[in-house]
Amino acid sequence: MYVVMNELYVPVEGRENVAKRFAESSEKMKHVPGCLDFMFLNPEDDSHYQIVLTKWDSKLDYENWINSDAFKQAHKKRRENLDKSPTSGNKIYAYEAVHYL
Repeated sequence: MYVVMNELYVPVEGRENVAKRFAESSEKMKHVPGCLDFMFLNPEDDSHYQIVLTKWDSKLDYENWINSDAFKQAHKKRRENLDKSPTSGNKIYAYEAVHYL
């Protein structure tokens, strides 16, 4: 299993809008080949970041997703709506799961 965590740096005032945008994505991710799980994590306090956590059958499945037209379309919408959901950056963490249930 391959796990990817996208840490989103979003100003507090933009977090609700970003959460709504990812609510739309979660339903679509059910149909992405190799995607086992999709979670959007909202922090309990303002000092932490929003997180998108995905689990994949393999690294190849994840790479196929990020190179897909669907991925590009989803992120094109984000670029077009920067004023509504301002992110000031992000950081990607990827892991090969060695032990899991």
